[in-house]
Amino acid sequence: QSTTATRILLTLLSIFLFTQVFGLSSVAQVVLGKGNSGQYLSINMAFGIGVTLGVYAAGGISGAHLNAAITITQCILGNISWRTLAAYIVGQFLGSFMAAATVFALYYDAIYDYTKGNLTVSGPTATAQIFSTYPAPNVSVEGAFFTEFIATLMLILGVLVIHDEKNNAAAKGTQPILTGMLVLGIGLGMGLNTGYAINPSRDLPPRIFTAIAGWGTDVFTGEHSWWWIPVAAPILGCLAGVFIYKVCIDFHNQPAHETEKEQAGTETS
Repeated sequence: QSTTATRILLTLLSIFLFTQVFGLSSVAQVVLGKGNSGQYLSINMAFGIGVTLGVYAAGGISGAHLNAAITITQCILGNISWRTLAAYIVGQFLGSFMAAATVFALYYDAIYDYTKGNLTVSGPTATAQIFSTYPAPNVSVEGAFFTEFIATLMLILGVLVIHDEKNNAAAKGTQPILTGMLVLGIGLGMGLNTGYAINPSRDLPPRIFTAIAGWGTDVFTGEHSWWWIPVAAPILGCLAGVFIYKVCIDFHNQPAHETEKEQAGTETS
């Protein structure tokens, strides 16, 4: 069983690195290029592309667990064991941390040129937002929490719709593309308030990296200690989304599900 955990961990490490490098480097390019090397749309598209490739690459081995909120929800529902949960989360966090370090190294010169060596969370040459999300100045803590909650709720509903074999699931090879488009859609419509973290393992490890790399504890204390919202709100949003999906769609598919279970039982025996 330890080999399974190792395999899961290594897969997620490499895949999350893959997914996050696309996303974070696009933010770096937009911020450091002062709008001349891309716009908000290019960030949305890069995260969508990164997620698509990550799901294609990790789907076979880990079921493409790229989001701690979804992984925790699956564990609470009893779909994966606590041991597997730990392997997934460690893989996600290590991969995400390494992605932040990679993008920092990639844009090291540009970051120092842009900031004159003064790494800040806020102000005219703030660069911490390259790595983690921060709320817009006009958004309250409650508004920010609600935004992340709803955006993640939409994410899990979309993921469930795309993968629900009992309903009208997408063809297998198209699922990663549609998942990437789902993330793109969330970014296009729900990114203004909080930068749509919608994933604790996308937001927290790079924040820890920035605290170590020179931005200091401001990354945790700034914006009314904002850091916990992209961790807690997505987990609650995921659980709420699964509940809504079960009530509105899944329970109505139950008879088909029973037939499938009987068929699966026959095949197994």
